Amino acid sequence: MSADEHAERFTLLRPLLFTIVYEMLGSVTESDDVLQNSYLRWAEVDLATVRDTKSYLAQLVTRQALNALRAGARRREDYVGSWLPEPLLLDEKDASADVVLAESVSMAMLVLLETLTPDERAVFVLREVFGFGYDDIATAVGRSAATVRQMAHRARGHVQARRKRFEPADAATTAQITERFMTAAATGDLEGLLSLLAPDVTWTADSGGRTTAARRPVVGAERVAGVLMTMFRLERLGSLRIERVNCNNTPAMVVGGERVEGVFLIEIADGRITHFYAIRNPDKLLAVAVPRQITR
Repeated sequence: MSADEHAERFTLLRPLLFTIVYEMLGSVTESDDVLQNSYLRWAEVDLATVRDTKSYLAQLVTRQALNALRAGARRREDYVGSWLPEPLLLDEKDASADVVLAESVSMAMLVLLETLTPDERAVFVLREVFGFGYDDIATAVGRSAATVRQMAHRARGHVQARRKRFEPADAATTAQITERFMTAAATGDLEGLLSLLAPDVTWTADSGGRTTAARRPVVGAERVAGVLMTMFRLERLGSLRIERVNCNNTPAMVVGGERVEGVFLIEIADGRITHFYAIRNPDKLLAVAVPRQITR
């Protein structure tokens, strides 16, 4: 088999493989590293021994992602302030027609998956999001199929128990509320802004101690509105530029001047804005300029 066939098979499945790894790691940069290392291993495989390329590659990248996840566990324990996943910049069309996939890459879900063990997270992603069989997952995580079934059941229950009570808003409602929010914030309409925020709206900032940001979540409509009014006031003064984008299949704002200062994702449920995720750590903003494709 030629090197070209290795590259062709891997390239065809790369969006799927990237999505699997990103949902396990919550890091665009680390996901790219895992795929690069996985391809080097794949290039040495005798293709005549591969019966199912998709299953084989999914198992390969899962094993590499698990190694990265375990290695990074201590770094996250020592992280300064809140830890949030790296934002994933998407084209507007990506994931919008696939409800399961759209939710699985949402910031809220990725934060929730952080509460699982590395093996539970791998099993949940492969089973619940991508529908792989228990035998294939068992091979990927190095456990028996029976153990994987138990882990899948436990992880599913954990996630379901912690999901938000309200379902995410549909696309039309999301677009309408986002438009009203941007107008109110940009014009300094405090009352209009407050009418869009849930009473217990939360602002969670991730700076890693690298830049100025609240190290604890800011909770409450008036307090969060104050943070937003300050940010948009700086835009009106010309100190910042704010661009609307789609990150993690969620409305988001890229904020910056000569360089990107932060990415702010908006979570909407039950007709109100319930959460802002503010990624300020410069190390987590490096991949924001490159739109990604996700797929099942």
